[in-house]
Amino acid sequence: MLFTPAGLEQATRAAVADLHARRFAAAGCRRVIDLGCGIGTESLALQAAGIDVRPVEIDPFTAAIAAHNLGIEVTVGDAESVGIGDADGAFLDPARRTSGHRDTRRLSSPGDYSPSLDFAFGLADRLPTGVKLGPGFDRELIPDGAEAQWVSVDGQLVETGLWFGEVSRPGVRRAALVIRGDESHELTAAADAADVGARRLGEYVYEPDGAVIRARLIGRLAEDLGAGMVGNGIAYLTADEARPTPFAQAFRVREVLPAGEKALRRALAARGIGRLEIKKRGVPVDPAALRRRLRLAGPNTATLILTRAELAESADAHVALLADRVPAAAFG
Repeated sequence: MLFTPAGLEQATRAAVADLHARRFAAAGCRRVIDLGCGIGTESLALQAAGIDVRPVEIDPFTAAIAAHNLGIEVTVGDAESVGIGDADGAFLDPARRTSGHRDTRRLSSPGDYSPSLDFAFGLADRLPTGVKLGPGFDRELIPDGAEAQWVSVDGQLVETGLWFGEVSRPGVRRAALVIRGDESHELTAAADAADVGARRLGEYVYEPDGAVIRARLIGRLAEDLGAGMVGNGIAYLTADEARPTPFAQAFRVREVLPAGEKALRRALAARGIGRLEIKKRGVPVDPAALRRRLRLAGPNTATLILTRAELAESADAHVALLADRVPAAAFG
């Protein structure tokens, strides 16, 4: 394949594009228009799924790259004016950056998307439609009838996908798809899940995957794990036992250390910790700056979780949890 820097930055990962294409194939779509095809990643996946694809790209240079990659003609034009012809499905990846091939920046206003969200959502009223958006897309803009799916790949949150009509799933309005290596796992629900209550700190802390957090399915995950929140409004879970899950990373808490920086530095030095993974939620800490000030030295490794938690002696206390990652292999 040929690439441009901007096209490569915005291109869908191949594994995710394949899942998109499978939705259209499962819905019986045979002719899909790819509006804003970029360098052609989505169109390639649609072709591989046996679907006749019509790619459209507004930028002539990028369109030429896509035509080379796809081996078919790419229509050069504005997605909102080319017409959909006889397509029975549509996929859109609205541009979230300034035009050009280098030094792109993300747009902050939904009104700057191209094609516009009004056009995309209007098209979704007419035929099965998928819309790929950034992982931080404003949830308030999600139409009521859409299935919203947040996707992470190897721990990195990569997109929000909105699905309409036959390419959406009955009864599913929120989904978190977690892809790691060759495996994929998904949590689904008919609506946002209510958070569970905070509970006293247990032996284990779970860090939910970013897709689960954005989908607001932490409460659903907590029920599966028999866990509670470490503190109100904090996206960590805690429990007295570890259960295997692809939707969160488990940590075993060794001990609660002093939260004050000087006392924390002394405690880490006494334990010979020279390599430290620092995680934080709900506390105003810059992990990189803190790491420098801690002056770590020693042969041992650990994870430090800085957050607010429910302790026996104090509710919603700022805490420093010394912990170890629980590898998936530990669950057998």
